[in-house]
Amino acid sequence: MPNILIIEDDAAFCQMLQKFLTKHAYKVQTSFTAPDAKVKFSETDFDVVLTDLRLPDYDGIQLLTDIKKVNPKTQVILMTGYAEVGTAVNAMKKGAYDYISKPFTPDEIVMVIQNALQSIPETTSKHKDTASTLSKEVVPNNSKKQISSDVNTIVGVGEASLQLAKYIKLVAPTDMSVLITGESGTGKEVTAKAIHDQSRRKDFPFVAVDCGAIPKELATSEFFGHVKGSFTGAVEDKIGNFEAANGGTLFLDEVGNLSYDNQIQLLRALQERKIKRVGSTKEIRVDVRIITATNEDLIEAVEKGSFREDLYHRLNEFSITIPSLQERFEDLVLFAEHFLAKANENLHKKVAGFSKAVWDAFRQYHWPGNLRELQNVIKRSVLLTAGEKVEIEALPQEVSRPSSKHNGNTQFSKSEFEKDRIIKALKRTNFNKSEAAKLLQVTRKTLYNKISHYKLDL
Repeated sequence: MPNILIIEDDAAFCQMLQKFLTKHAYKVQTSFTAPDAKVKFSETDFDVVLTDLRLPDYDGIQLLTDIKKVNPKTQVILMTGYAEVGTAVNAMKKGAYDYISKPFTPDEIVMVIQNALQSIPETTSKHKDTASTLSKEVVPNNSKKQISSDVNTIVGVGEASLQLAKYIKLVAPTDMSVLITGESGTGKEVTAKAIHDQSRRKDFPFVAVDCGAIPKELATSEFFGHVKGSFTGAVEDKIGNFEAANGGTLFLDEVGNLSYDNQIQLLRALQERKIKRVGSTKEIRVDVRIITATNEDLIEAVEKGSFREDLYHRLNEFSITIPSLQERFEDLVLFAEHFLAKANENLHKKVAGFSKAVWDAFRQYHWPGNLRELQNVIKRSVLLTAGEKVEIEALPQEVSRPSSKHNGNTQFSKSEFEKDRIIKALKRTNFNKSEAAKLLQVTRKTLYNKISHYKLDL
């Protein structure tokens, strides 16, 4: 039976978690203070330690170091609030196995513990059996540890990111058509792939098509395929996107760019679930889930008559709007660290982090290109970095000097951006200043000072 130590100063929460884990075949001890915890892990070999990152009587990072000194094989899982993501990421670099953001579900914590037990090199077969059994009982979730994960699975921990993850989890098991909207660079294809990966179709193809890059004359062939000799240039039979995605998911990006004729053909294929290759009379039955994306206003396009209303309703059985990076600003540290790890891997570099000046620039910049721009900026800066940290000189001028960036005809200043962030944070927390301060990663006193400084009548 695996040994677990919970270190948490919230006694009620700690005891509730202990009770739940005990029911799941774990031997659990608890500590409400760091000194008591240090005594216990010096006397007992714990397989996993669950600890709050912020303890009233001790530094969480130092406690992690203390645990690893006593037993390097002990897996340490940090329990954090989303305002502490940056610290949690640094803690993982110092040996923490994972972190999980509060509030979390019981199934989420069991899954993280199970993964931690399986990752111990010399875990006993008994412990592995326990972990294996648990993996069959618990539905996998999106782990908050994303630093070494593929970009397609990156998940934030802020309110907007958690809401997005909730919608993905809700709609993924269904066969509903999903329309994804959002600004350019927010990760619409990433979201579509996440829906596919969490669906019953995950073992079948995911085919992504950029509708904006297909000439009108070739769209029919791209979607449905053609037979040899059906038109000039058709030198052999070709399978179209619908056939290629049979059983799986067909993702149509920038669907608003399709011509009216192509919209009619797409609608017919969706209604009948049958297609014909160009030049053939044979009908082919297809089973495809459709996910579409656009950064245009399709409702406005319907009103103008450039997009068919019946097709719009067929594609929009469920809609998801991807938040911009500004709306996920509390996740900036997490995303930046993730893209840093990916850049190091792709460029064969070992850049350890970012200087304070770079972090300040990242927080001041308004990121019009969203996650795609952040990823590109970090990859470029890593390439230019020779030392251990990315310095401000490695950043593009528009990022290092955000006040020179123009928004339309008006200069976008740091103060305007900061004021806008404060207002958005307050609205998202229903004007709860304590929660808004957490989102903004500032103290409550600082937030009050900013509200007074900008003369916000709230």
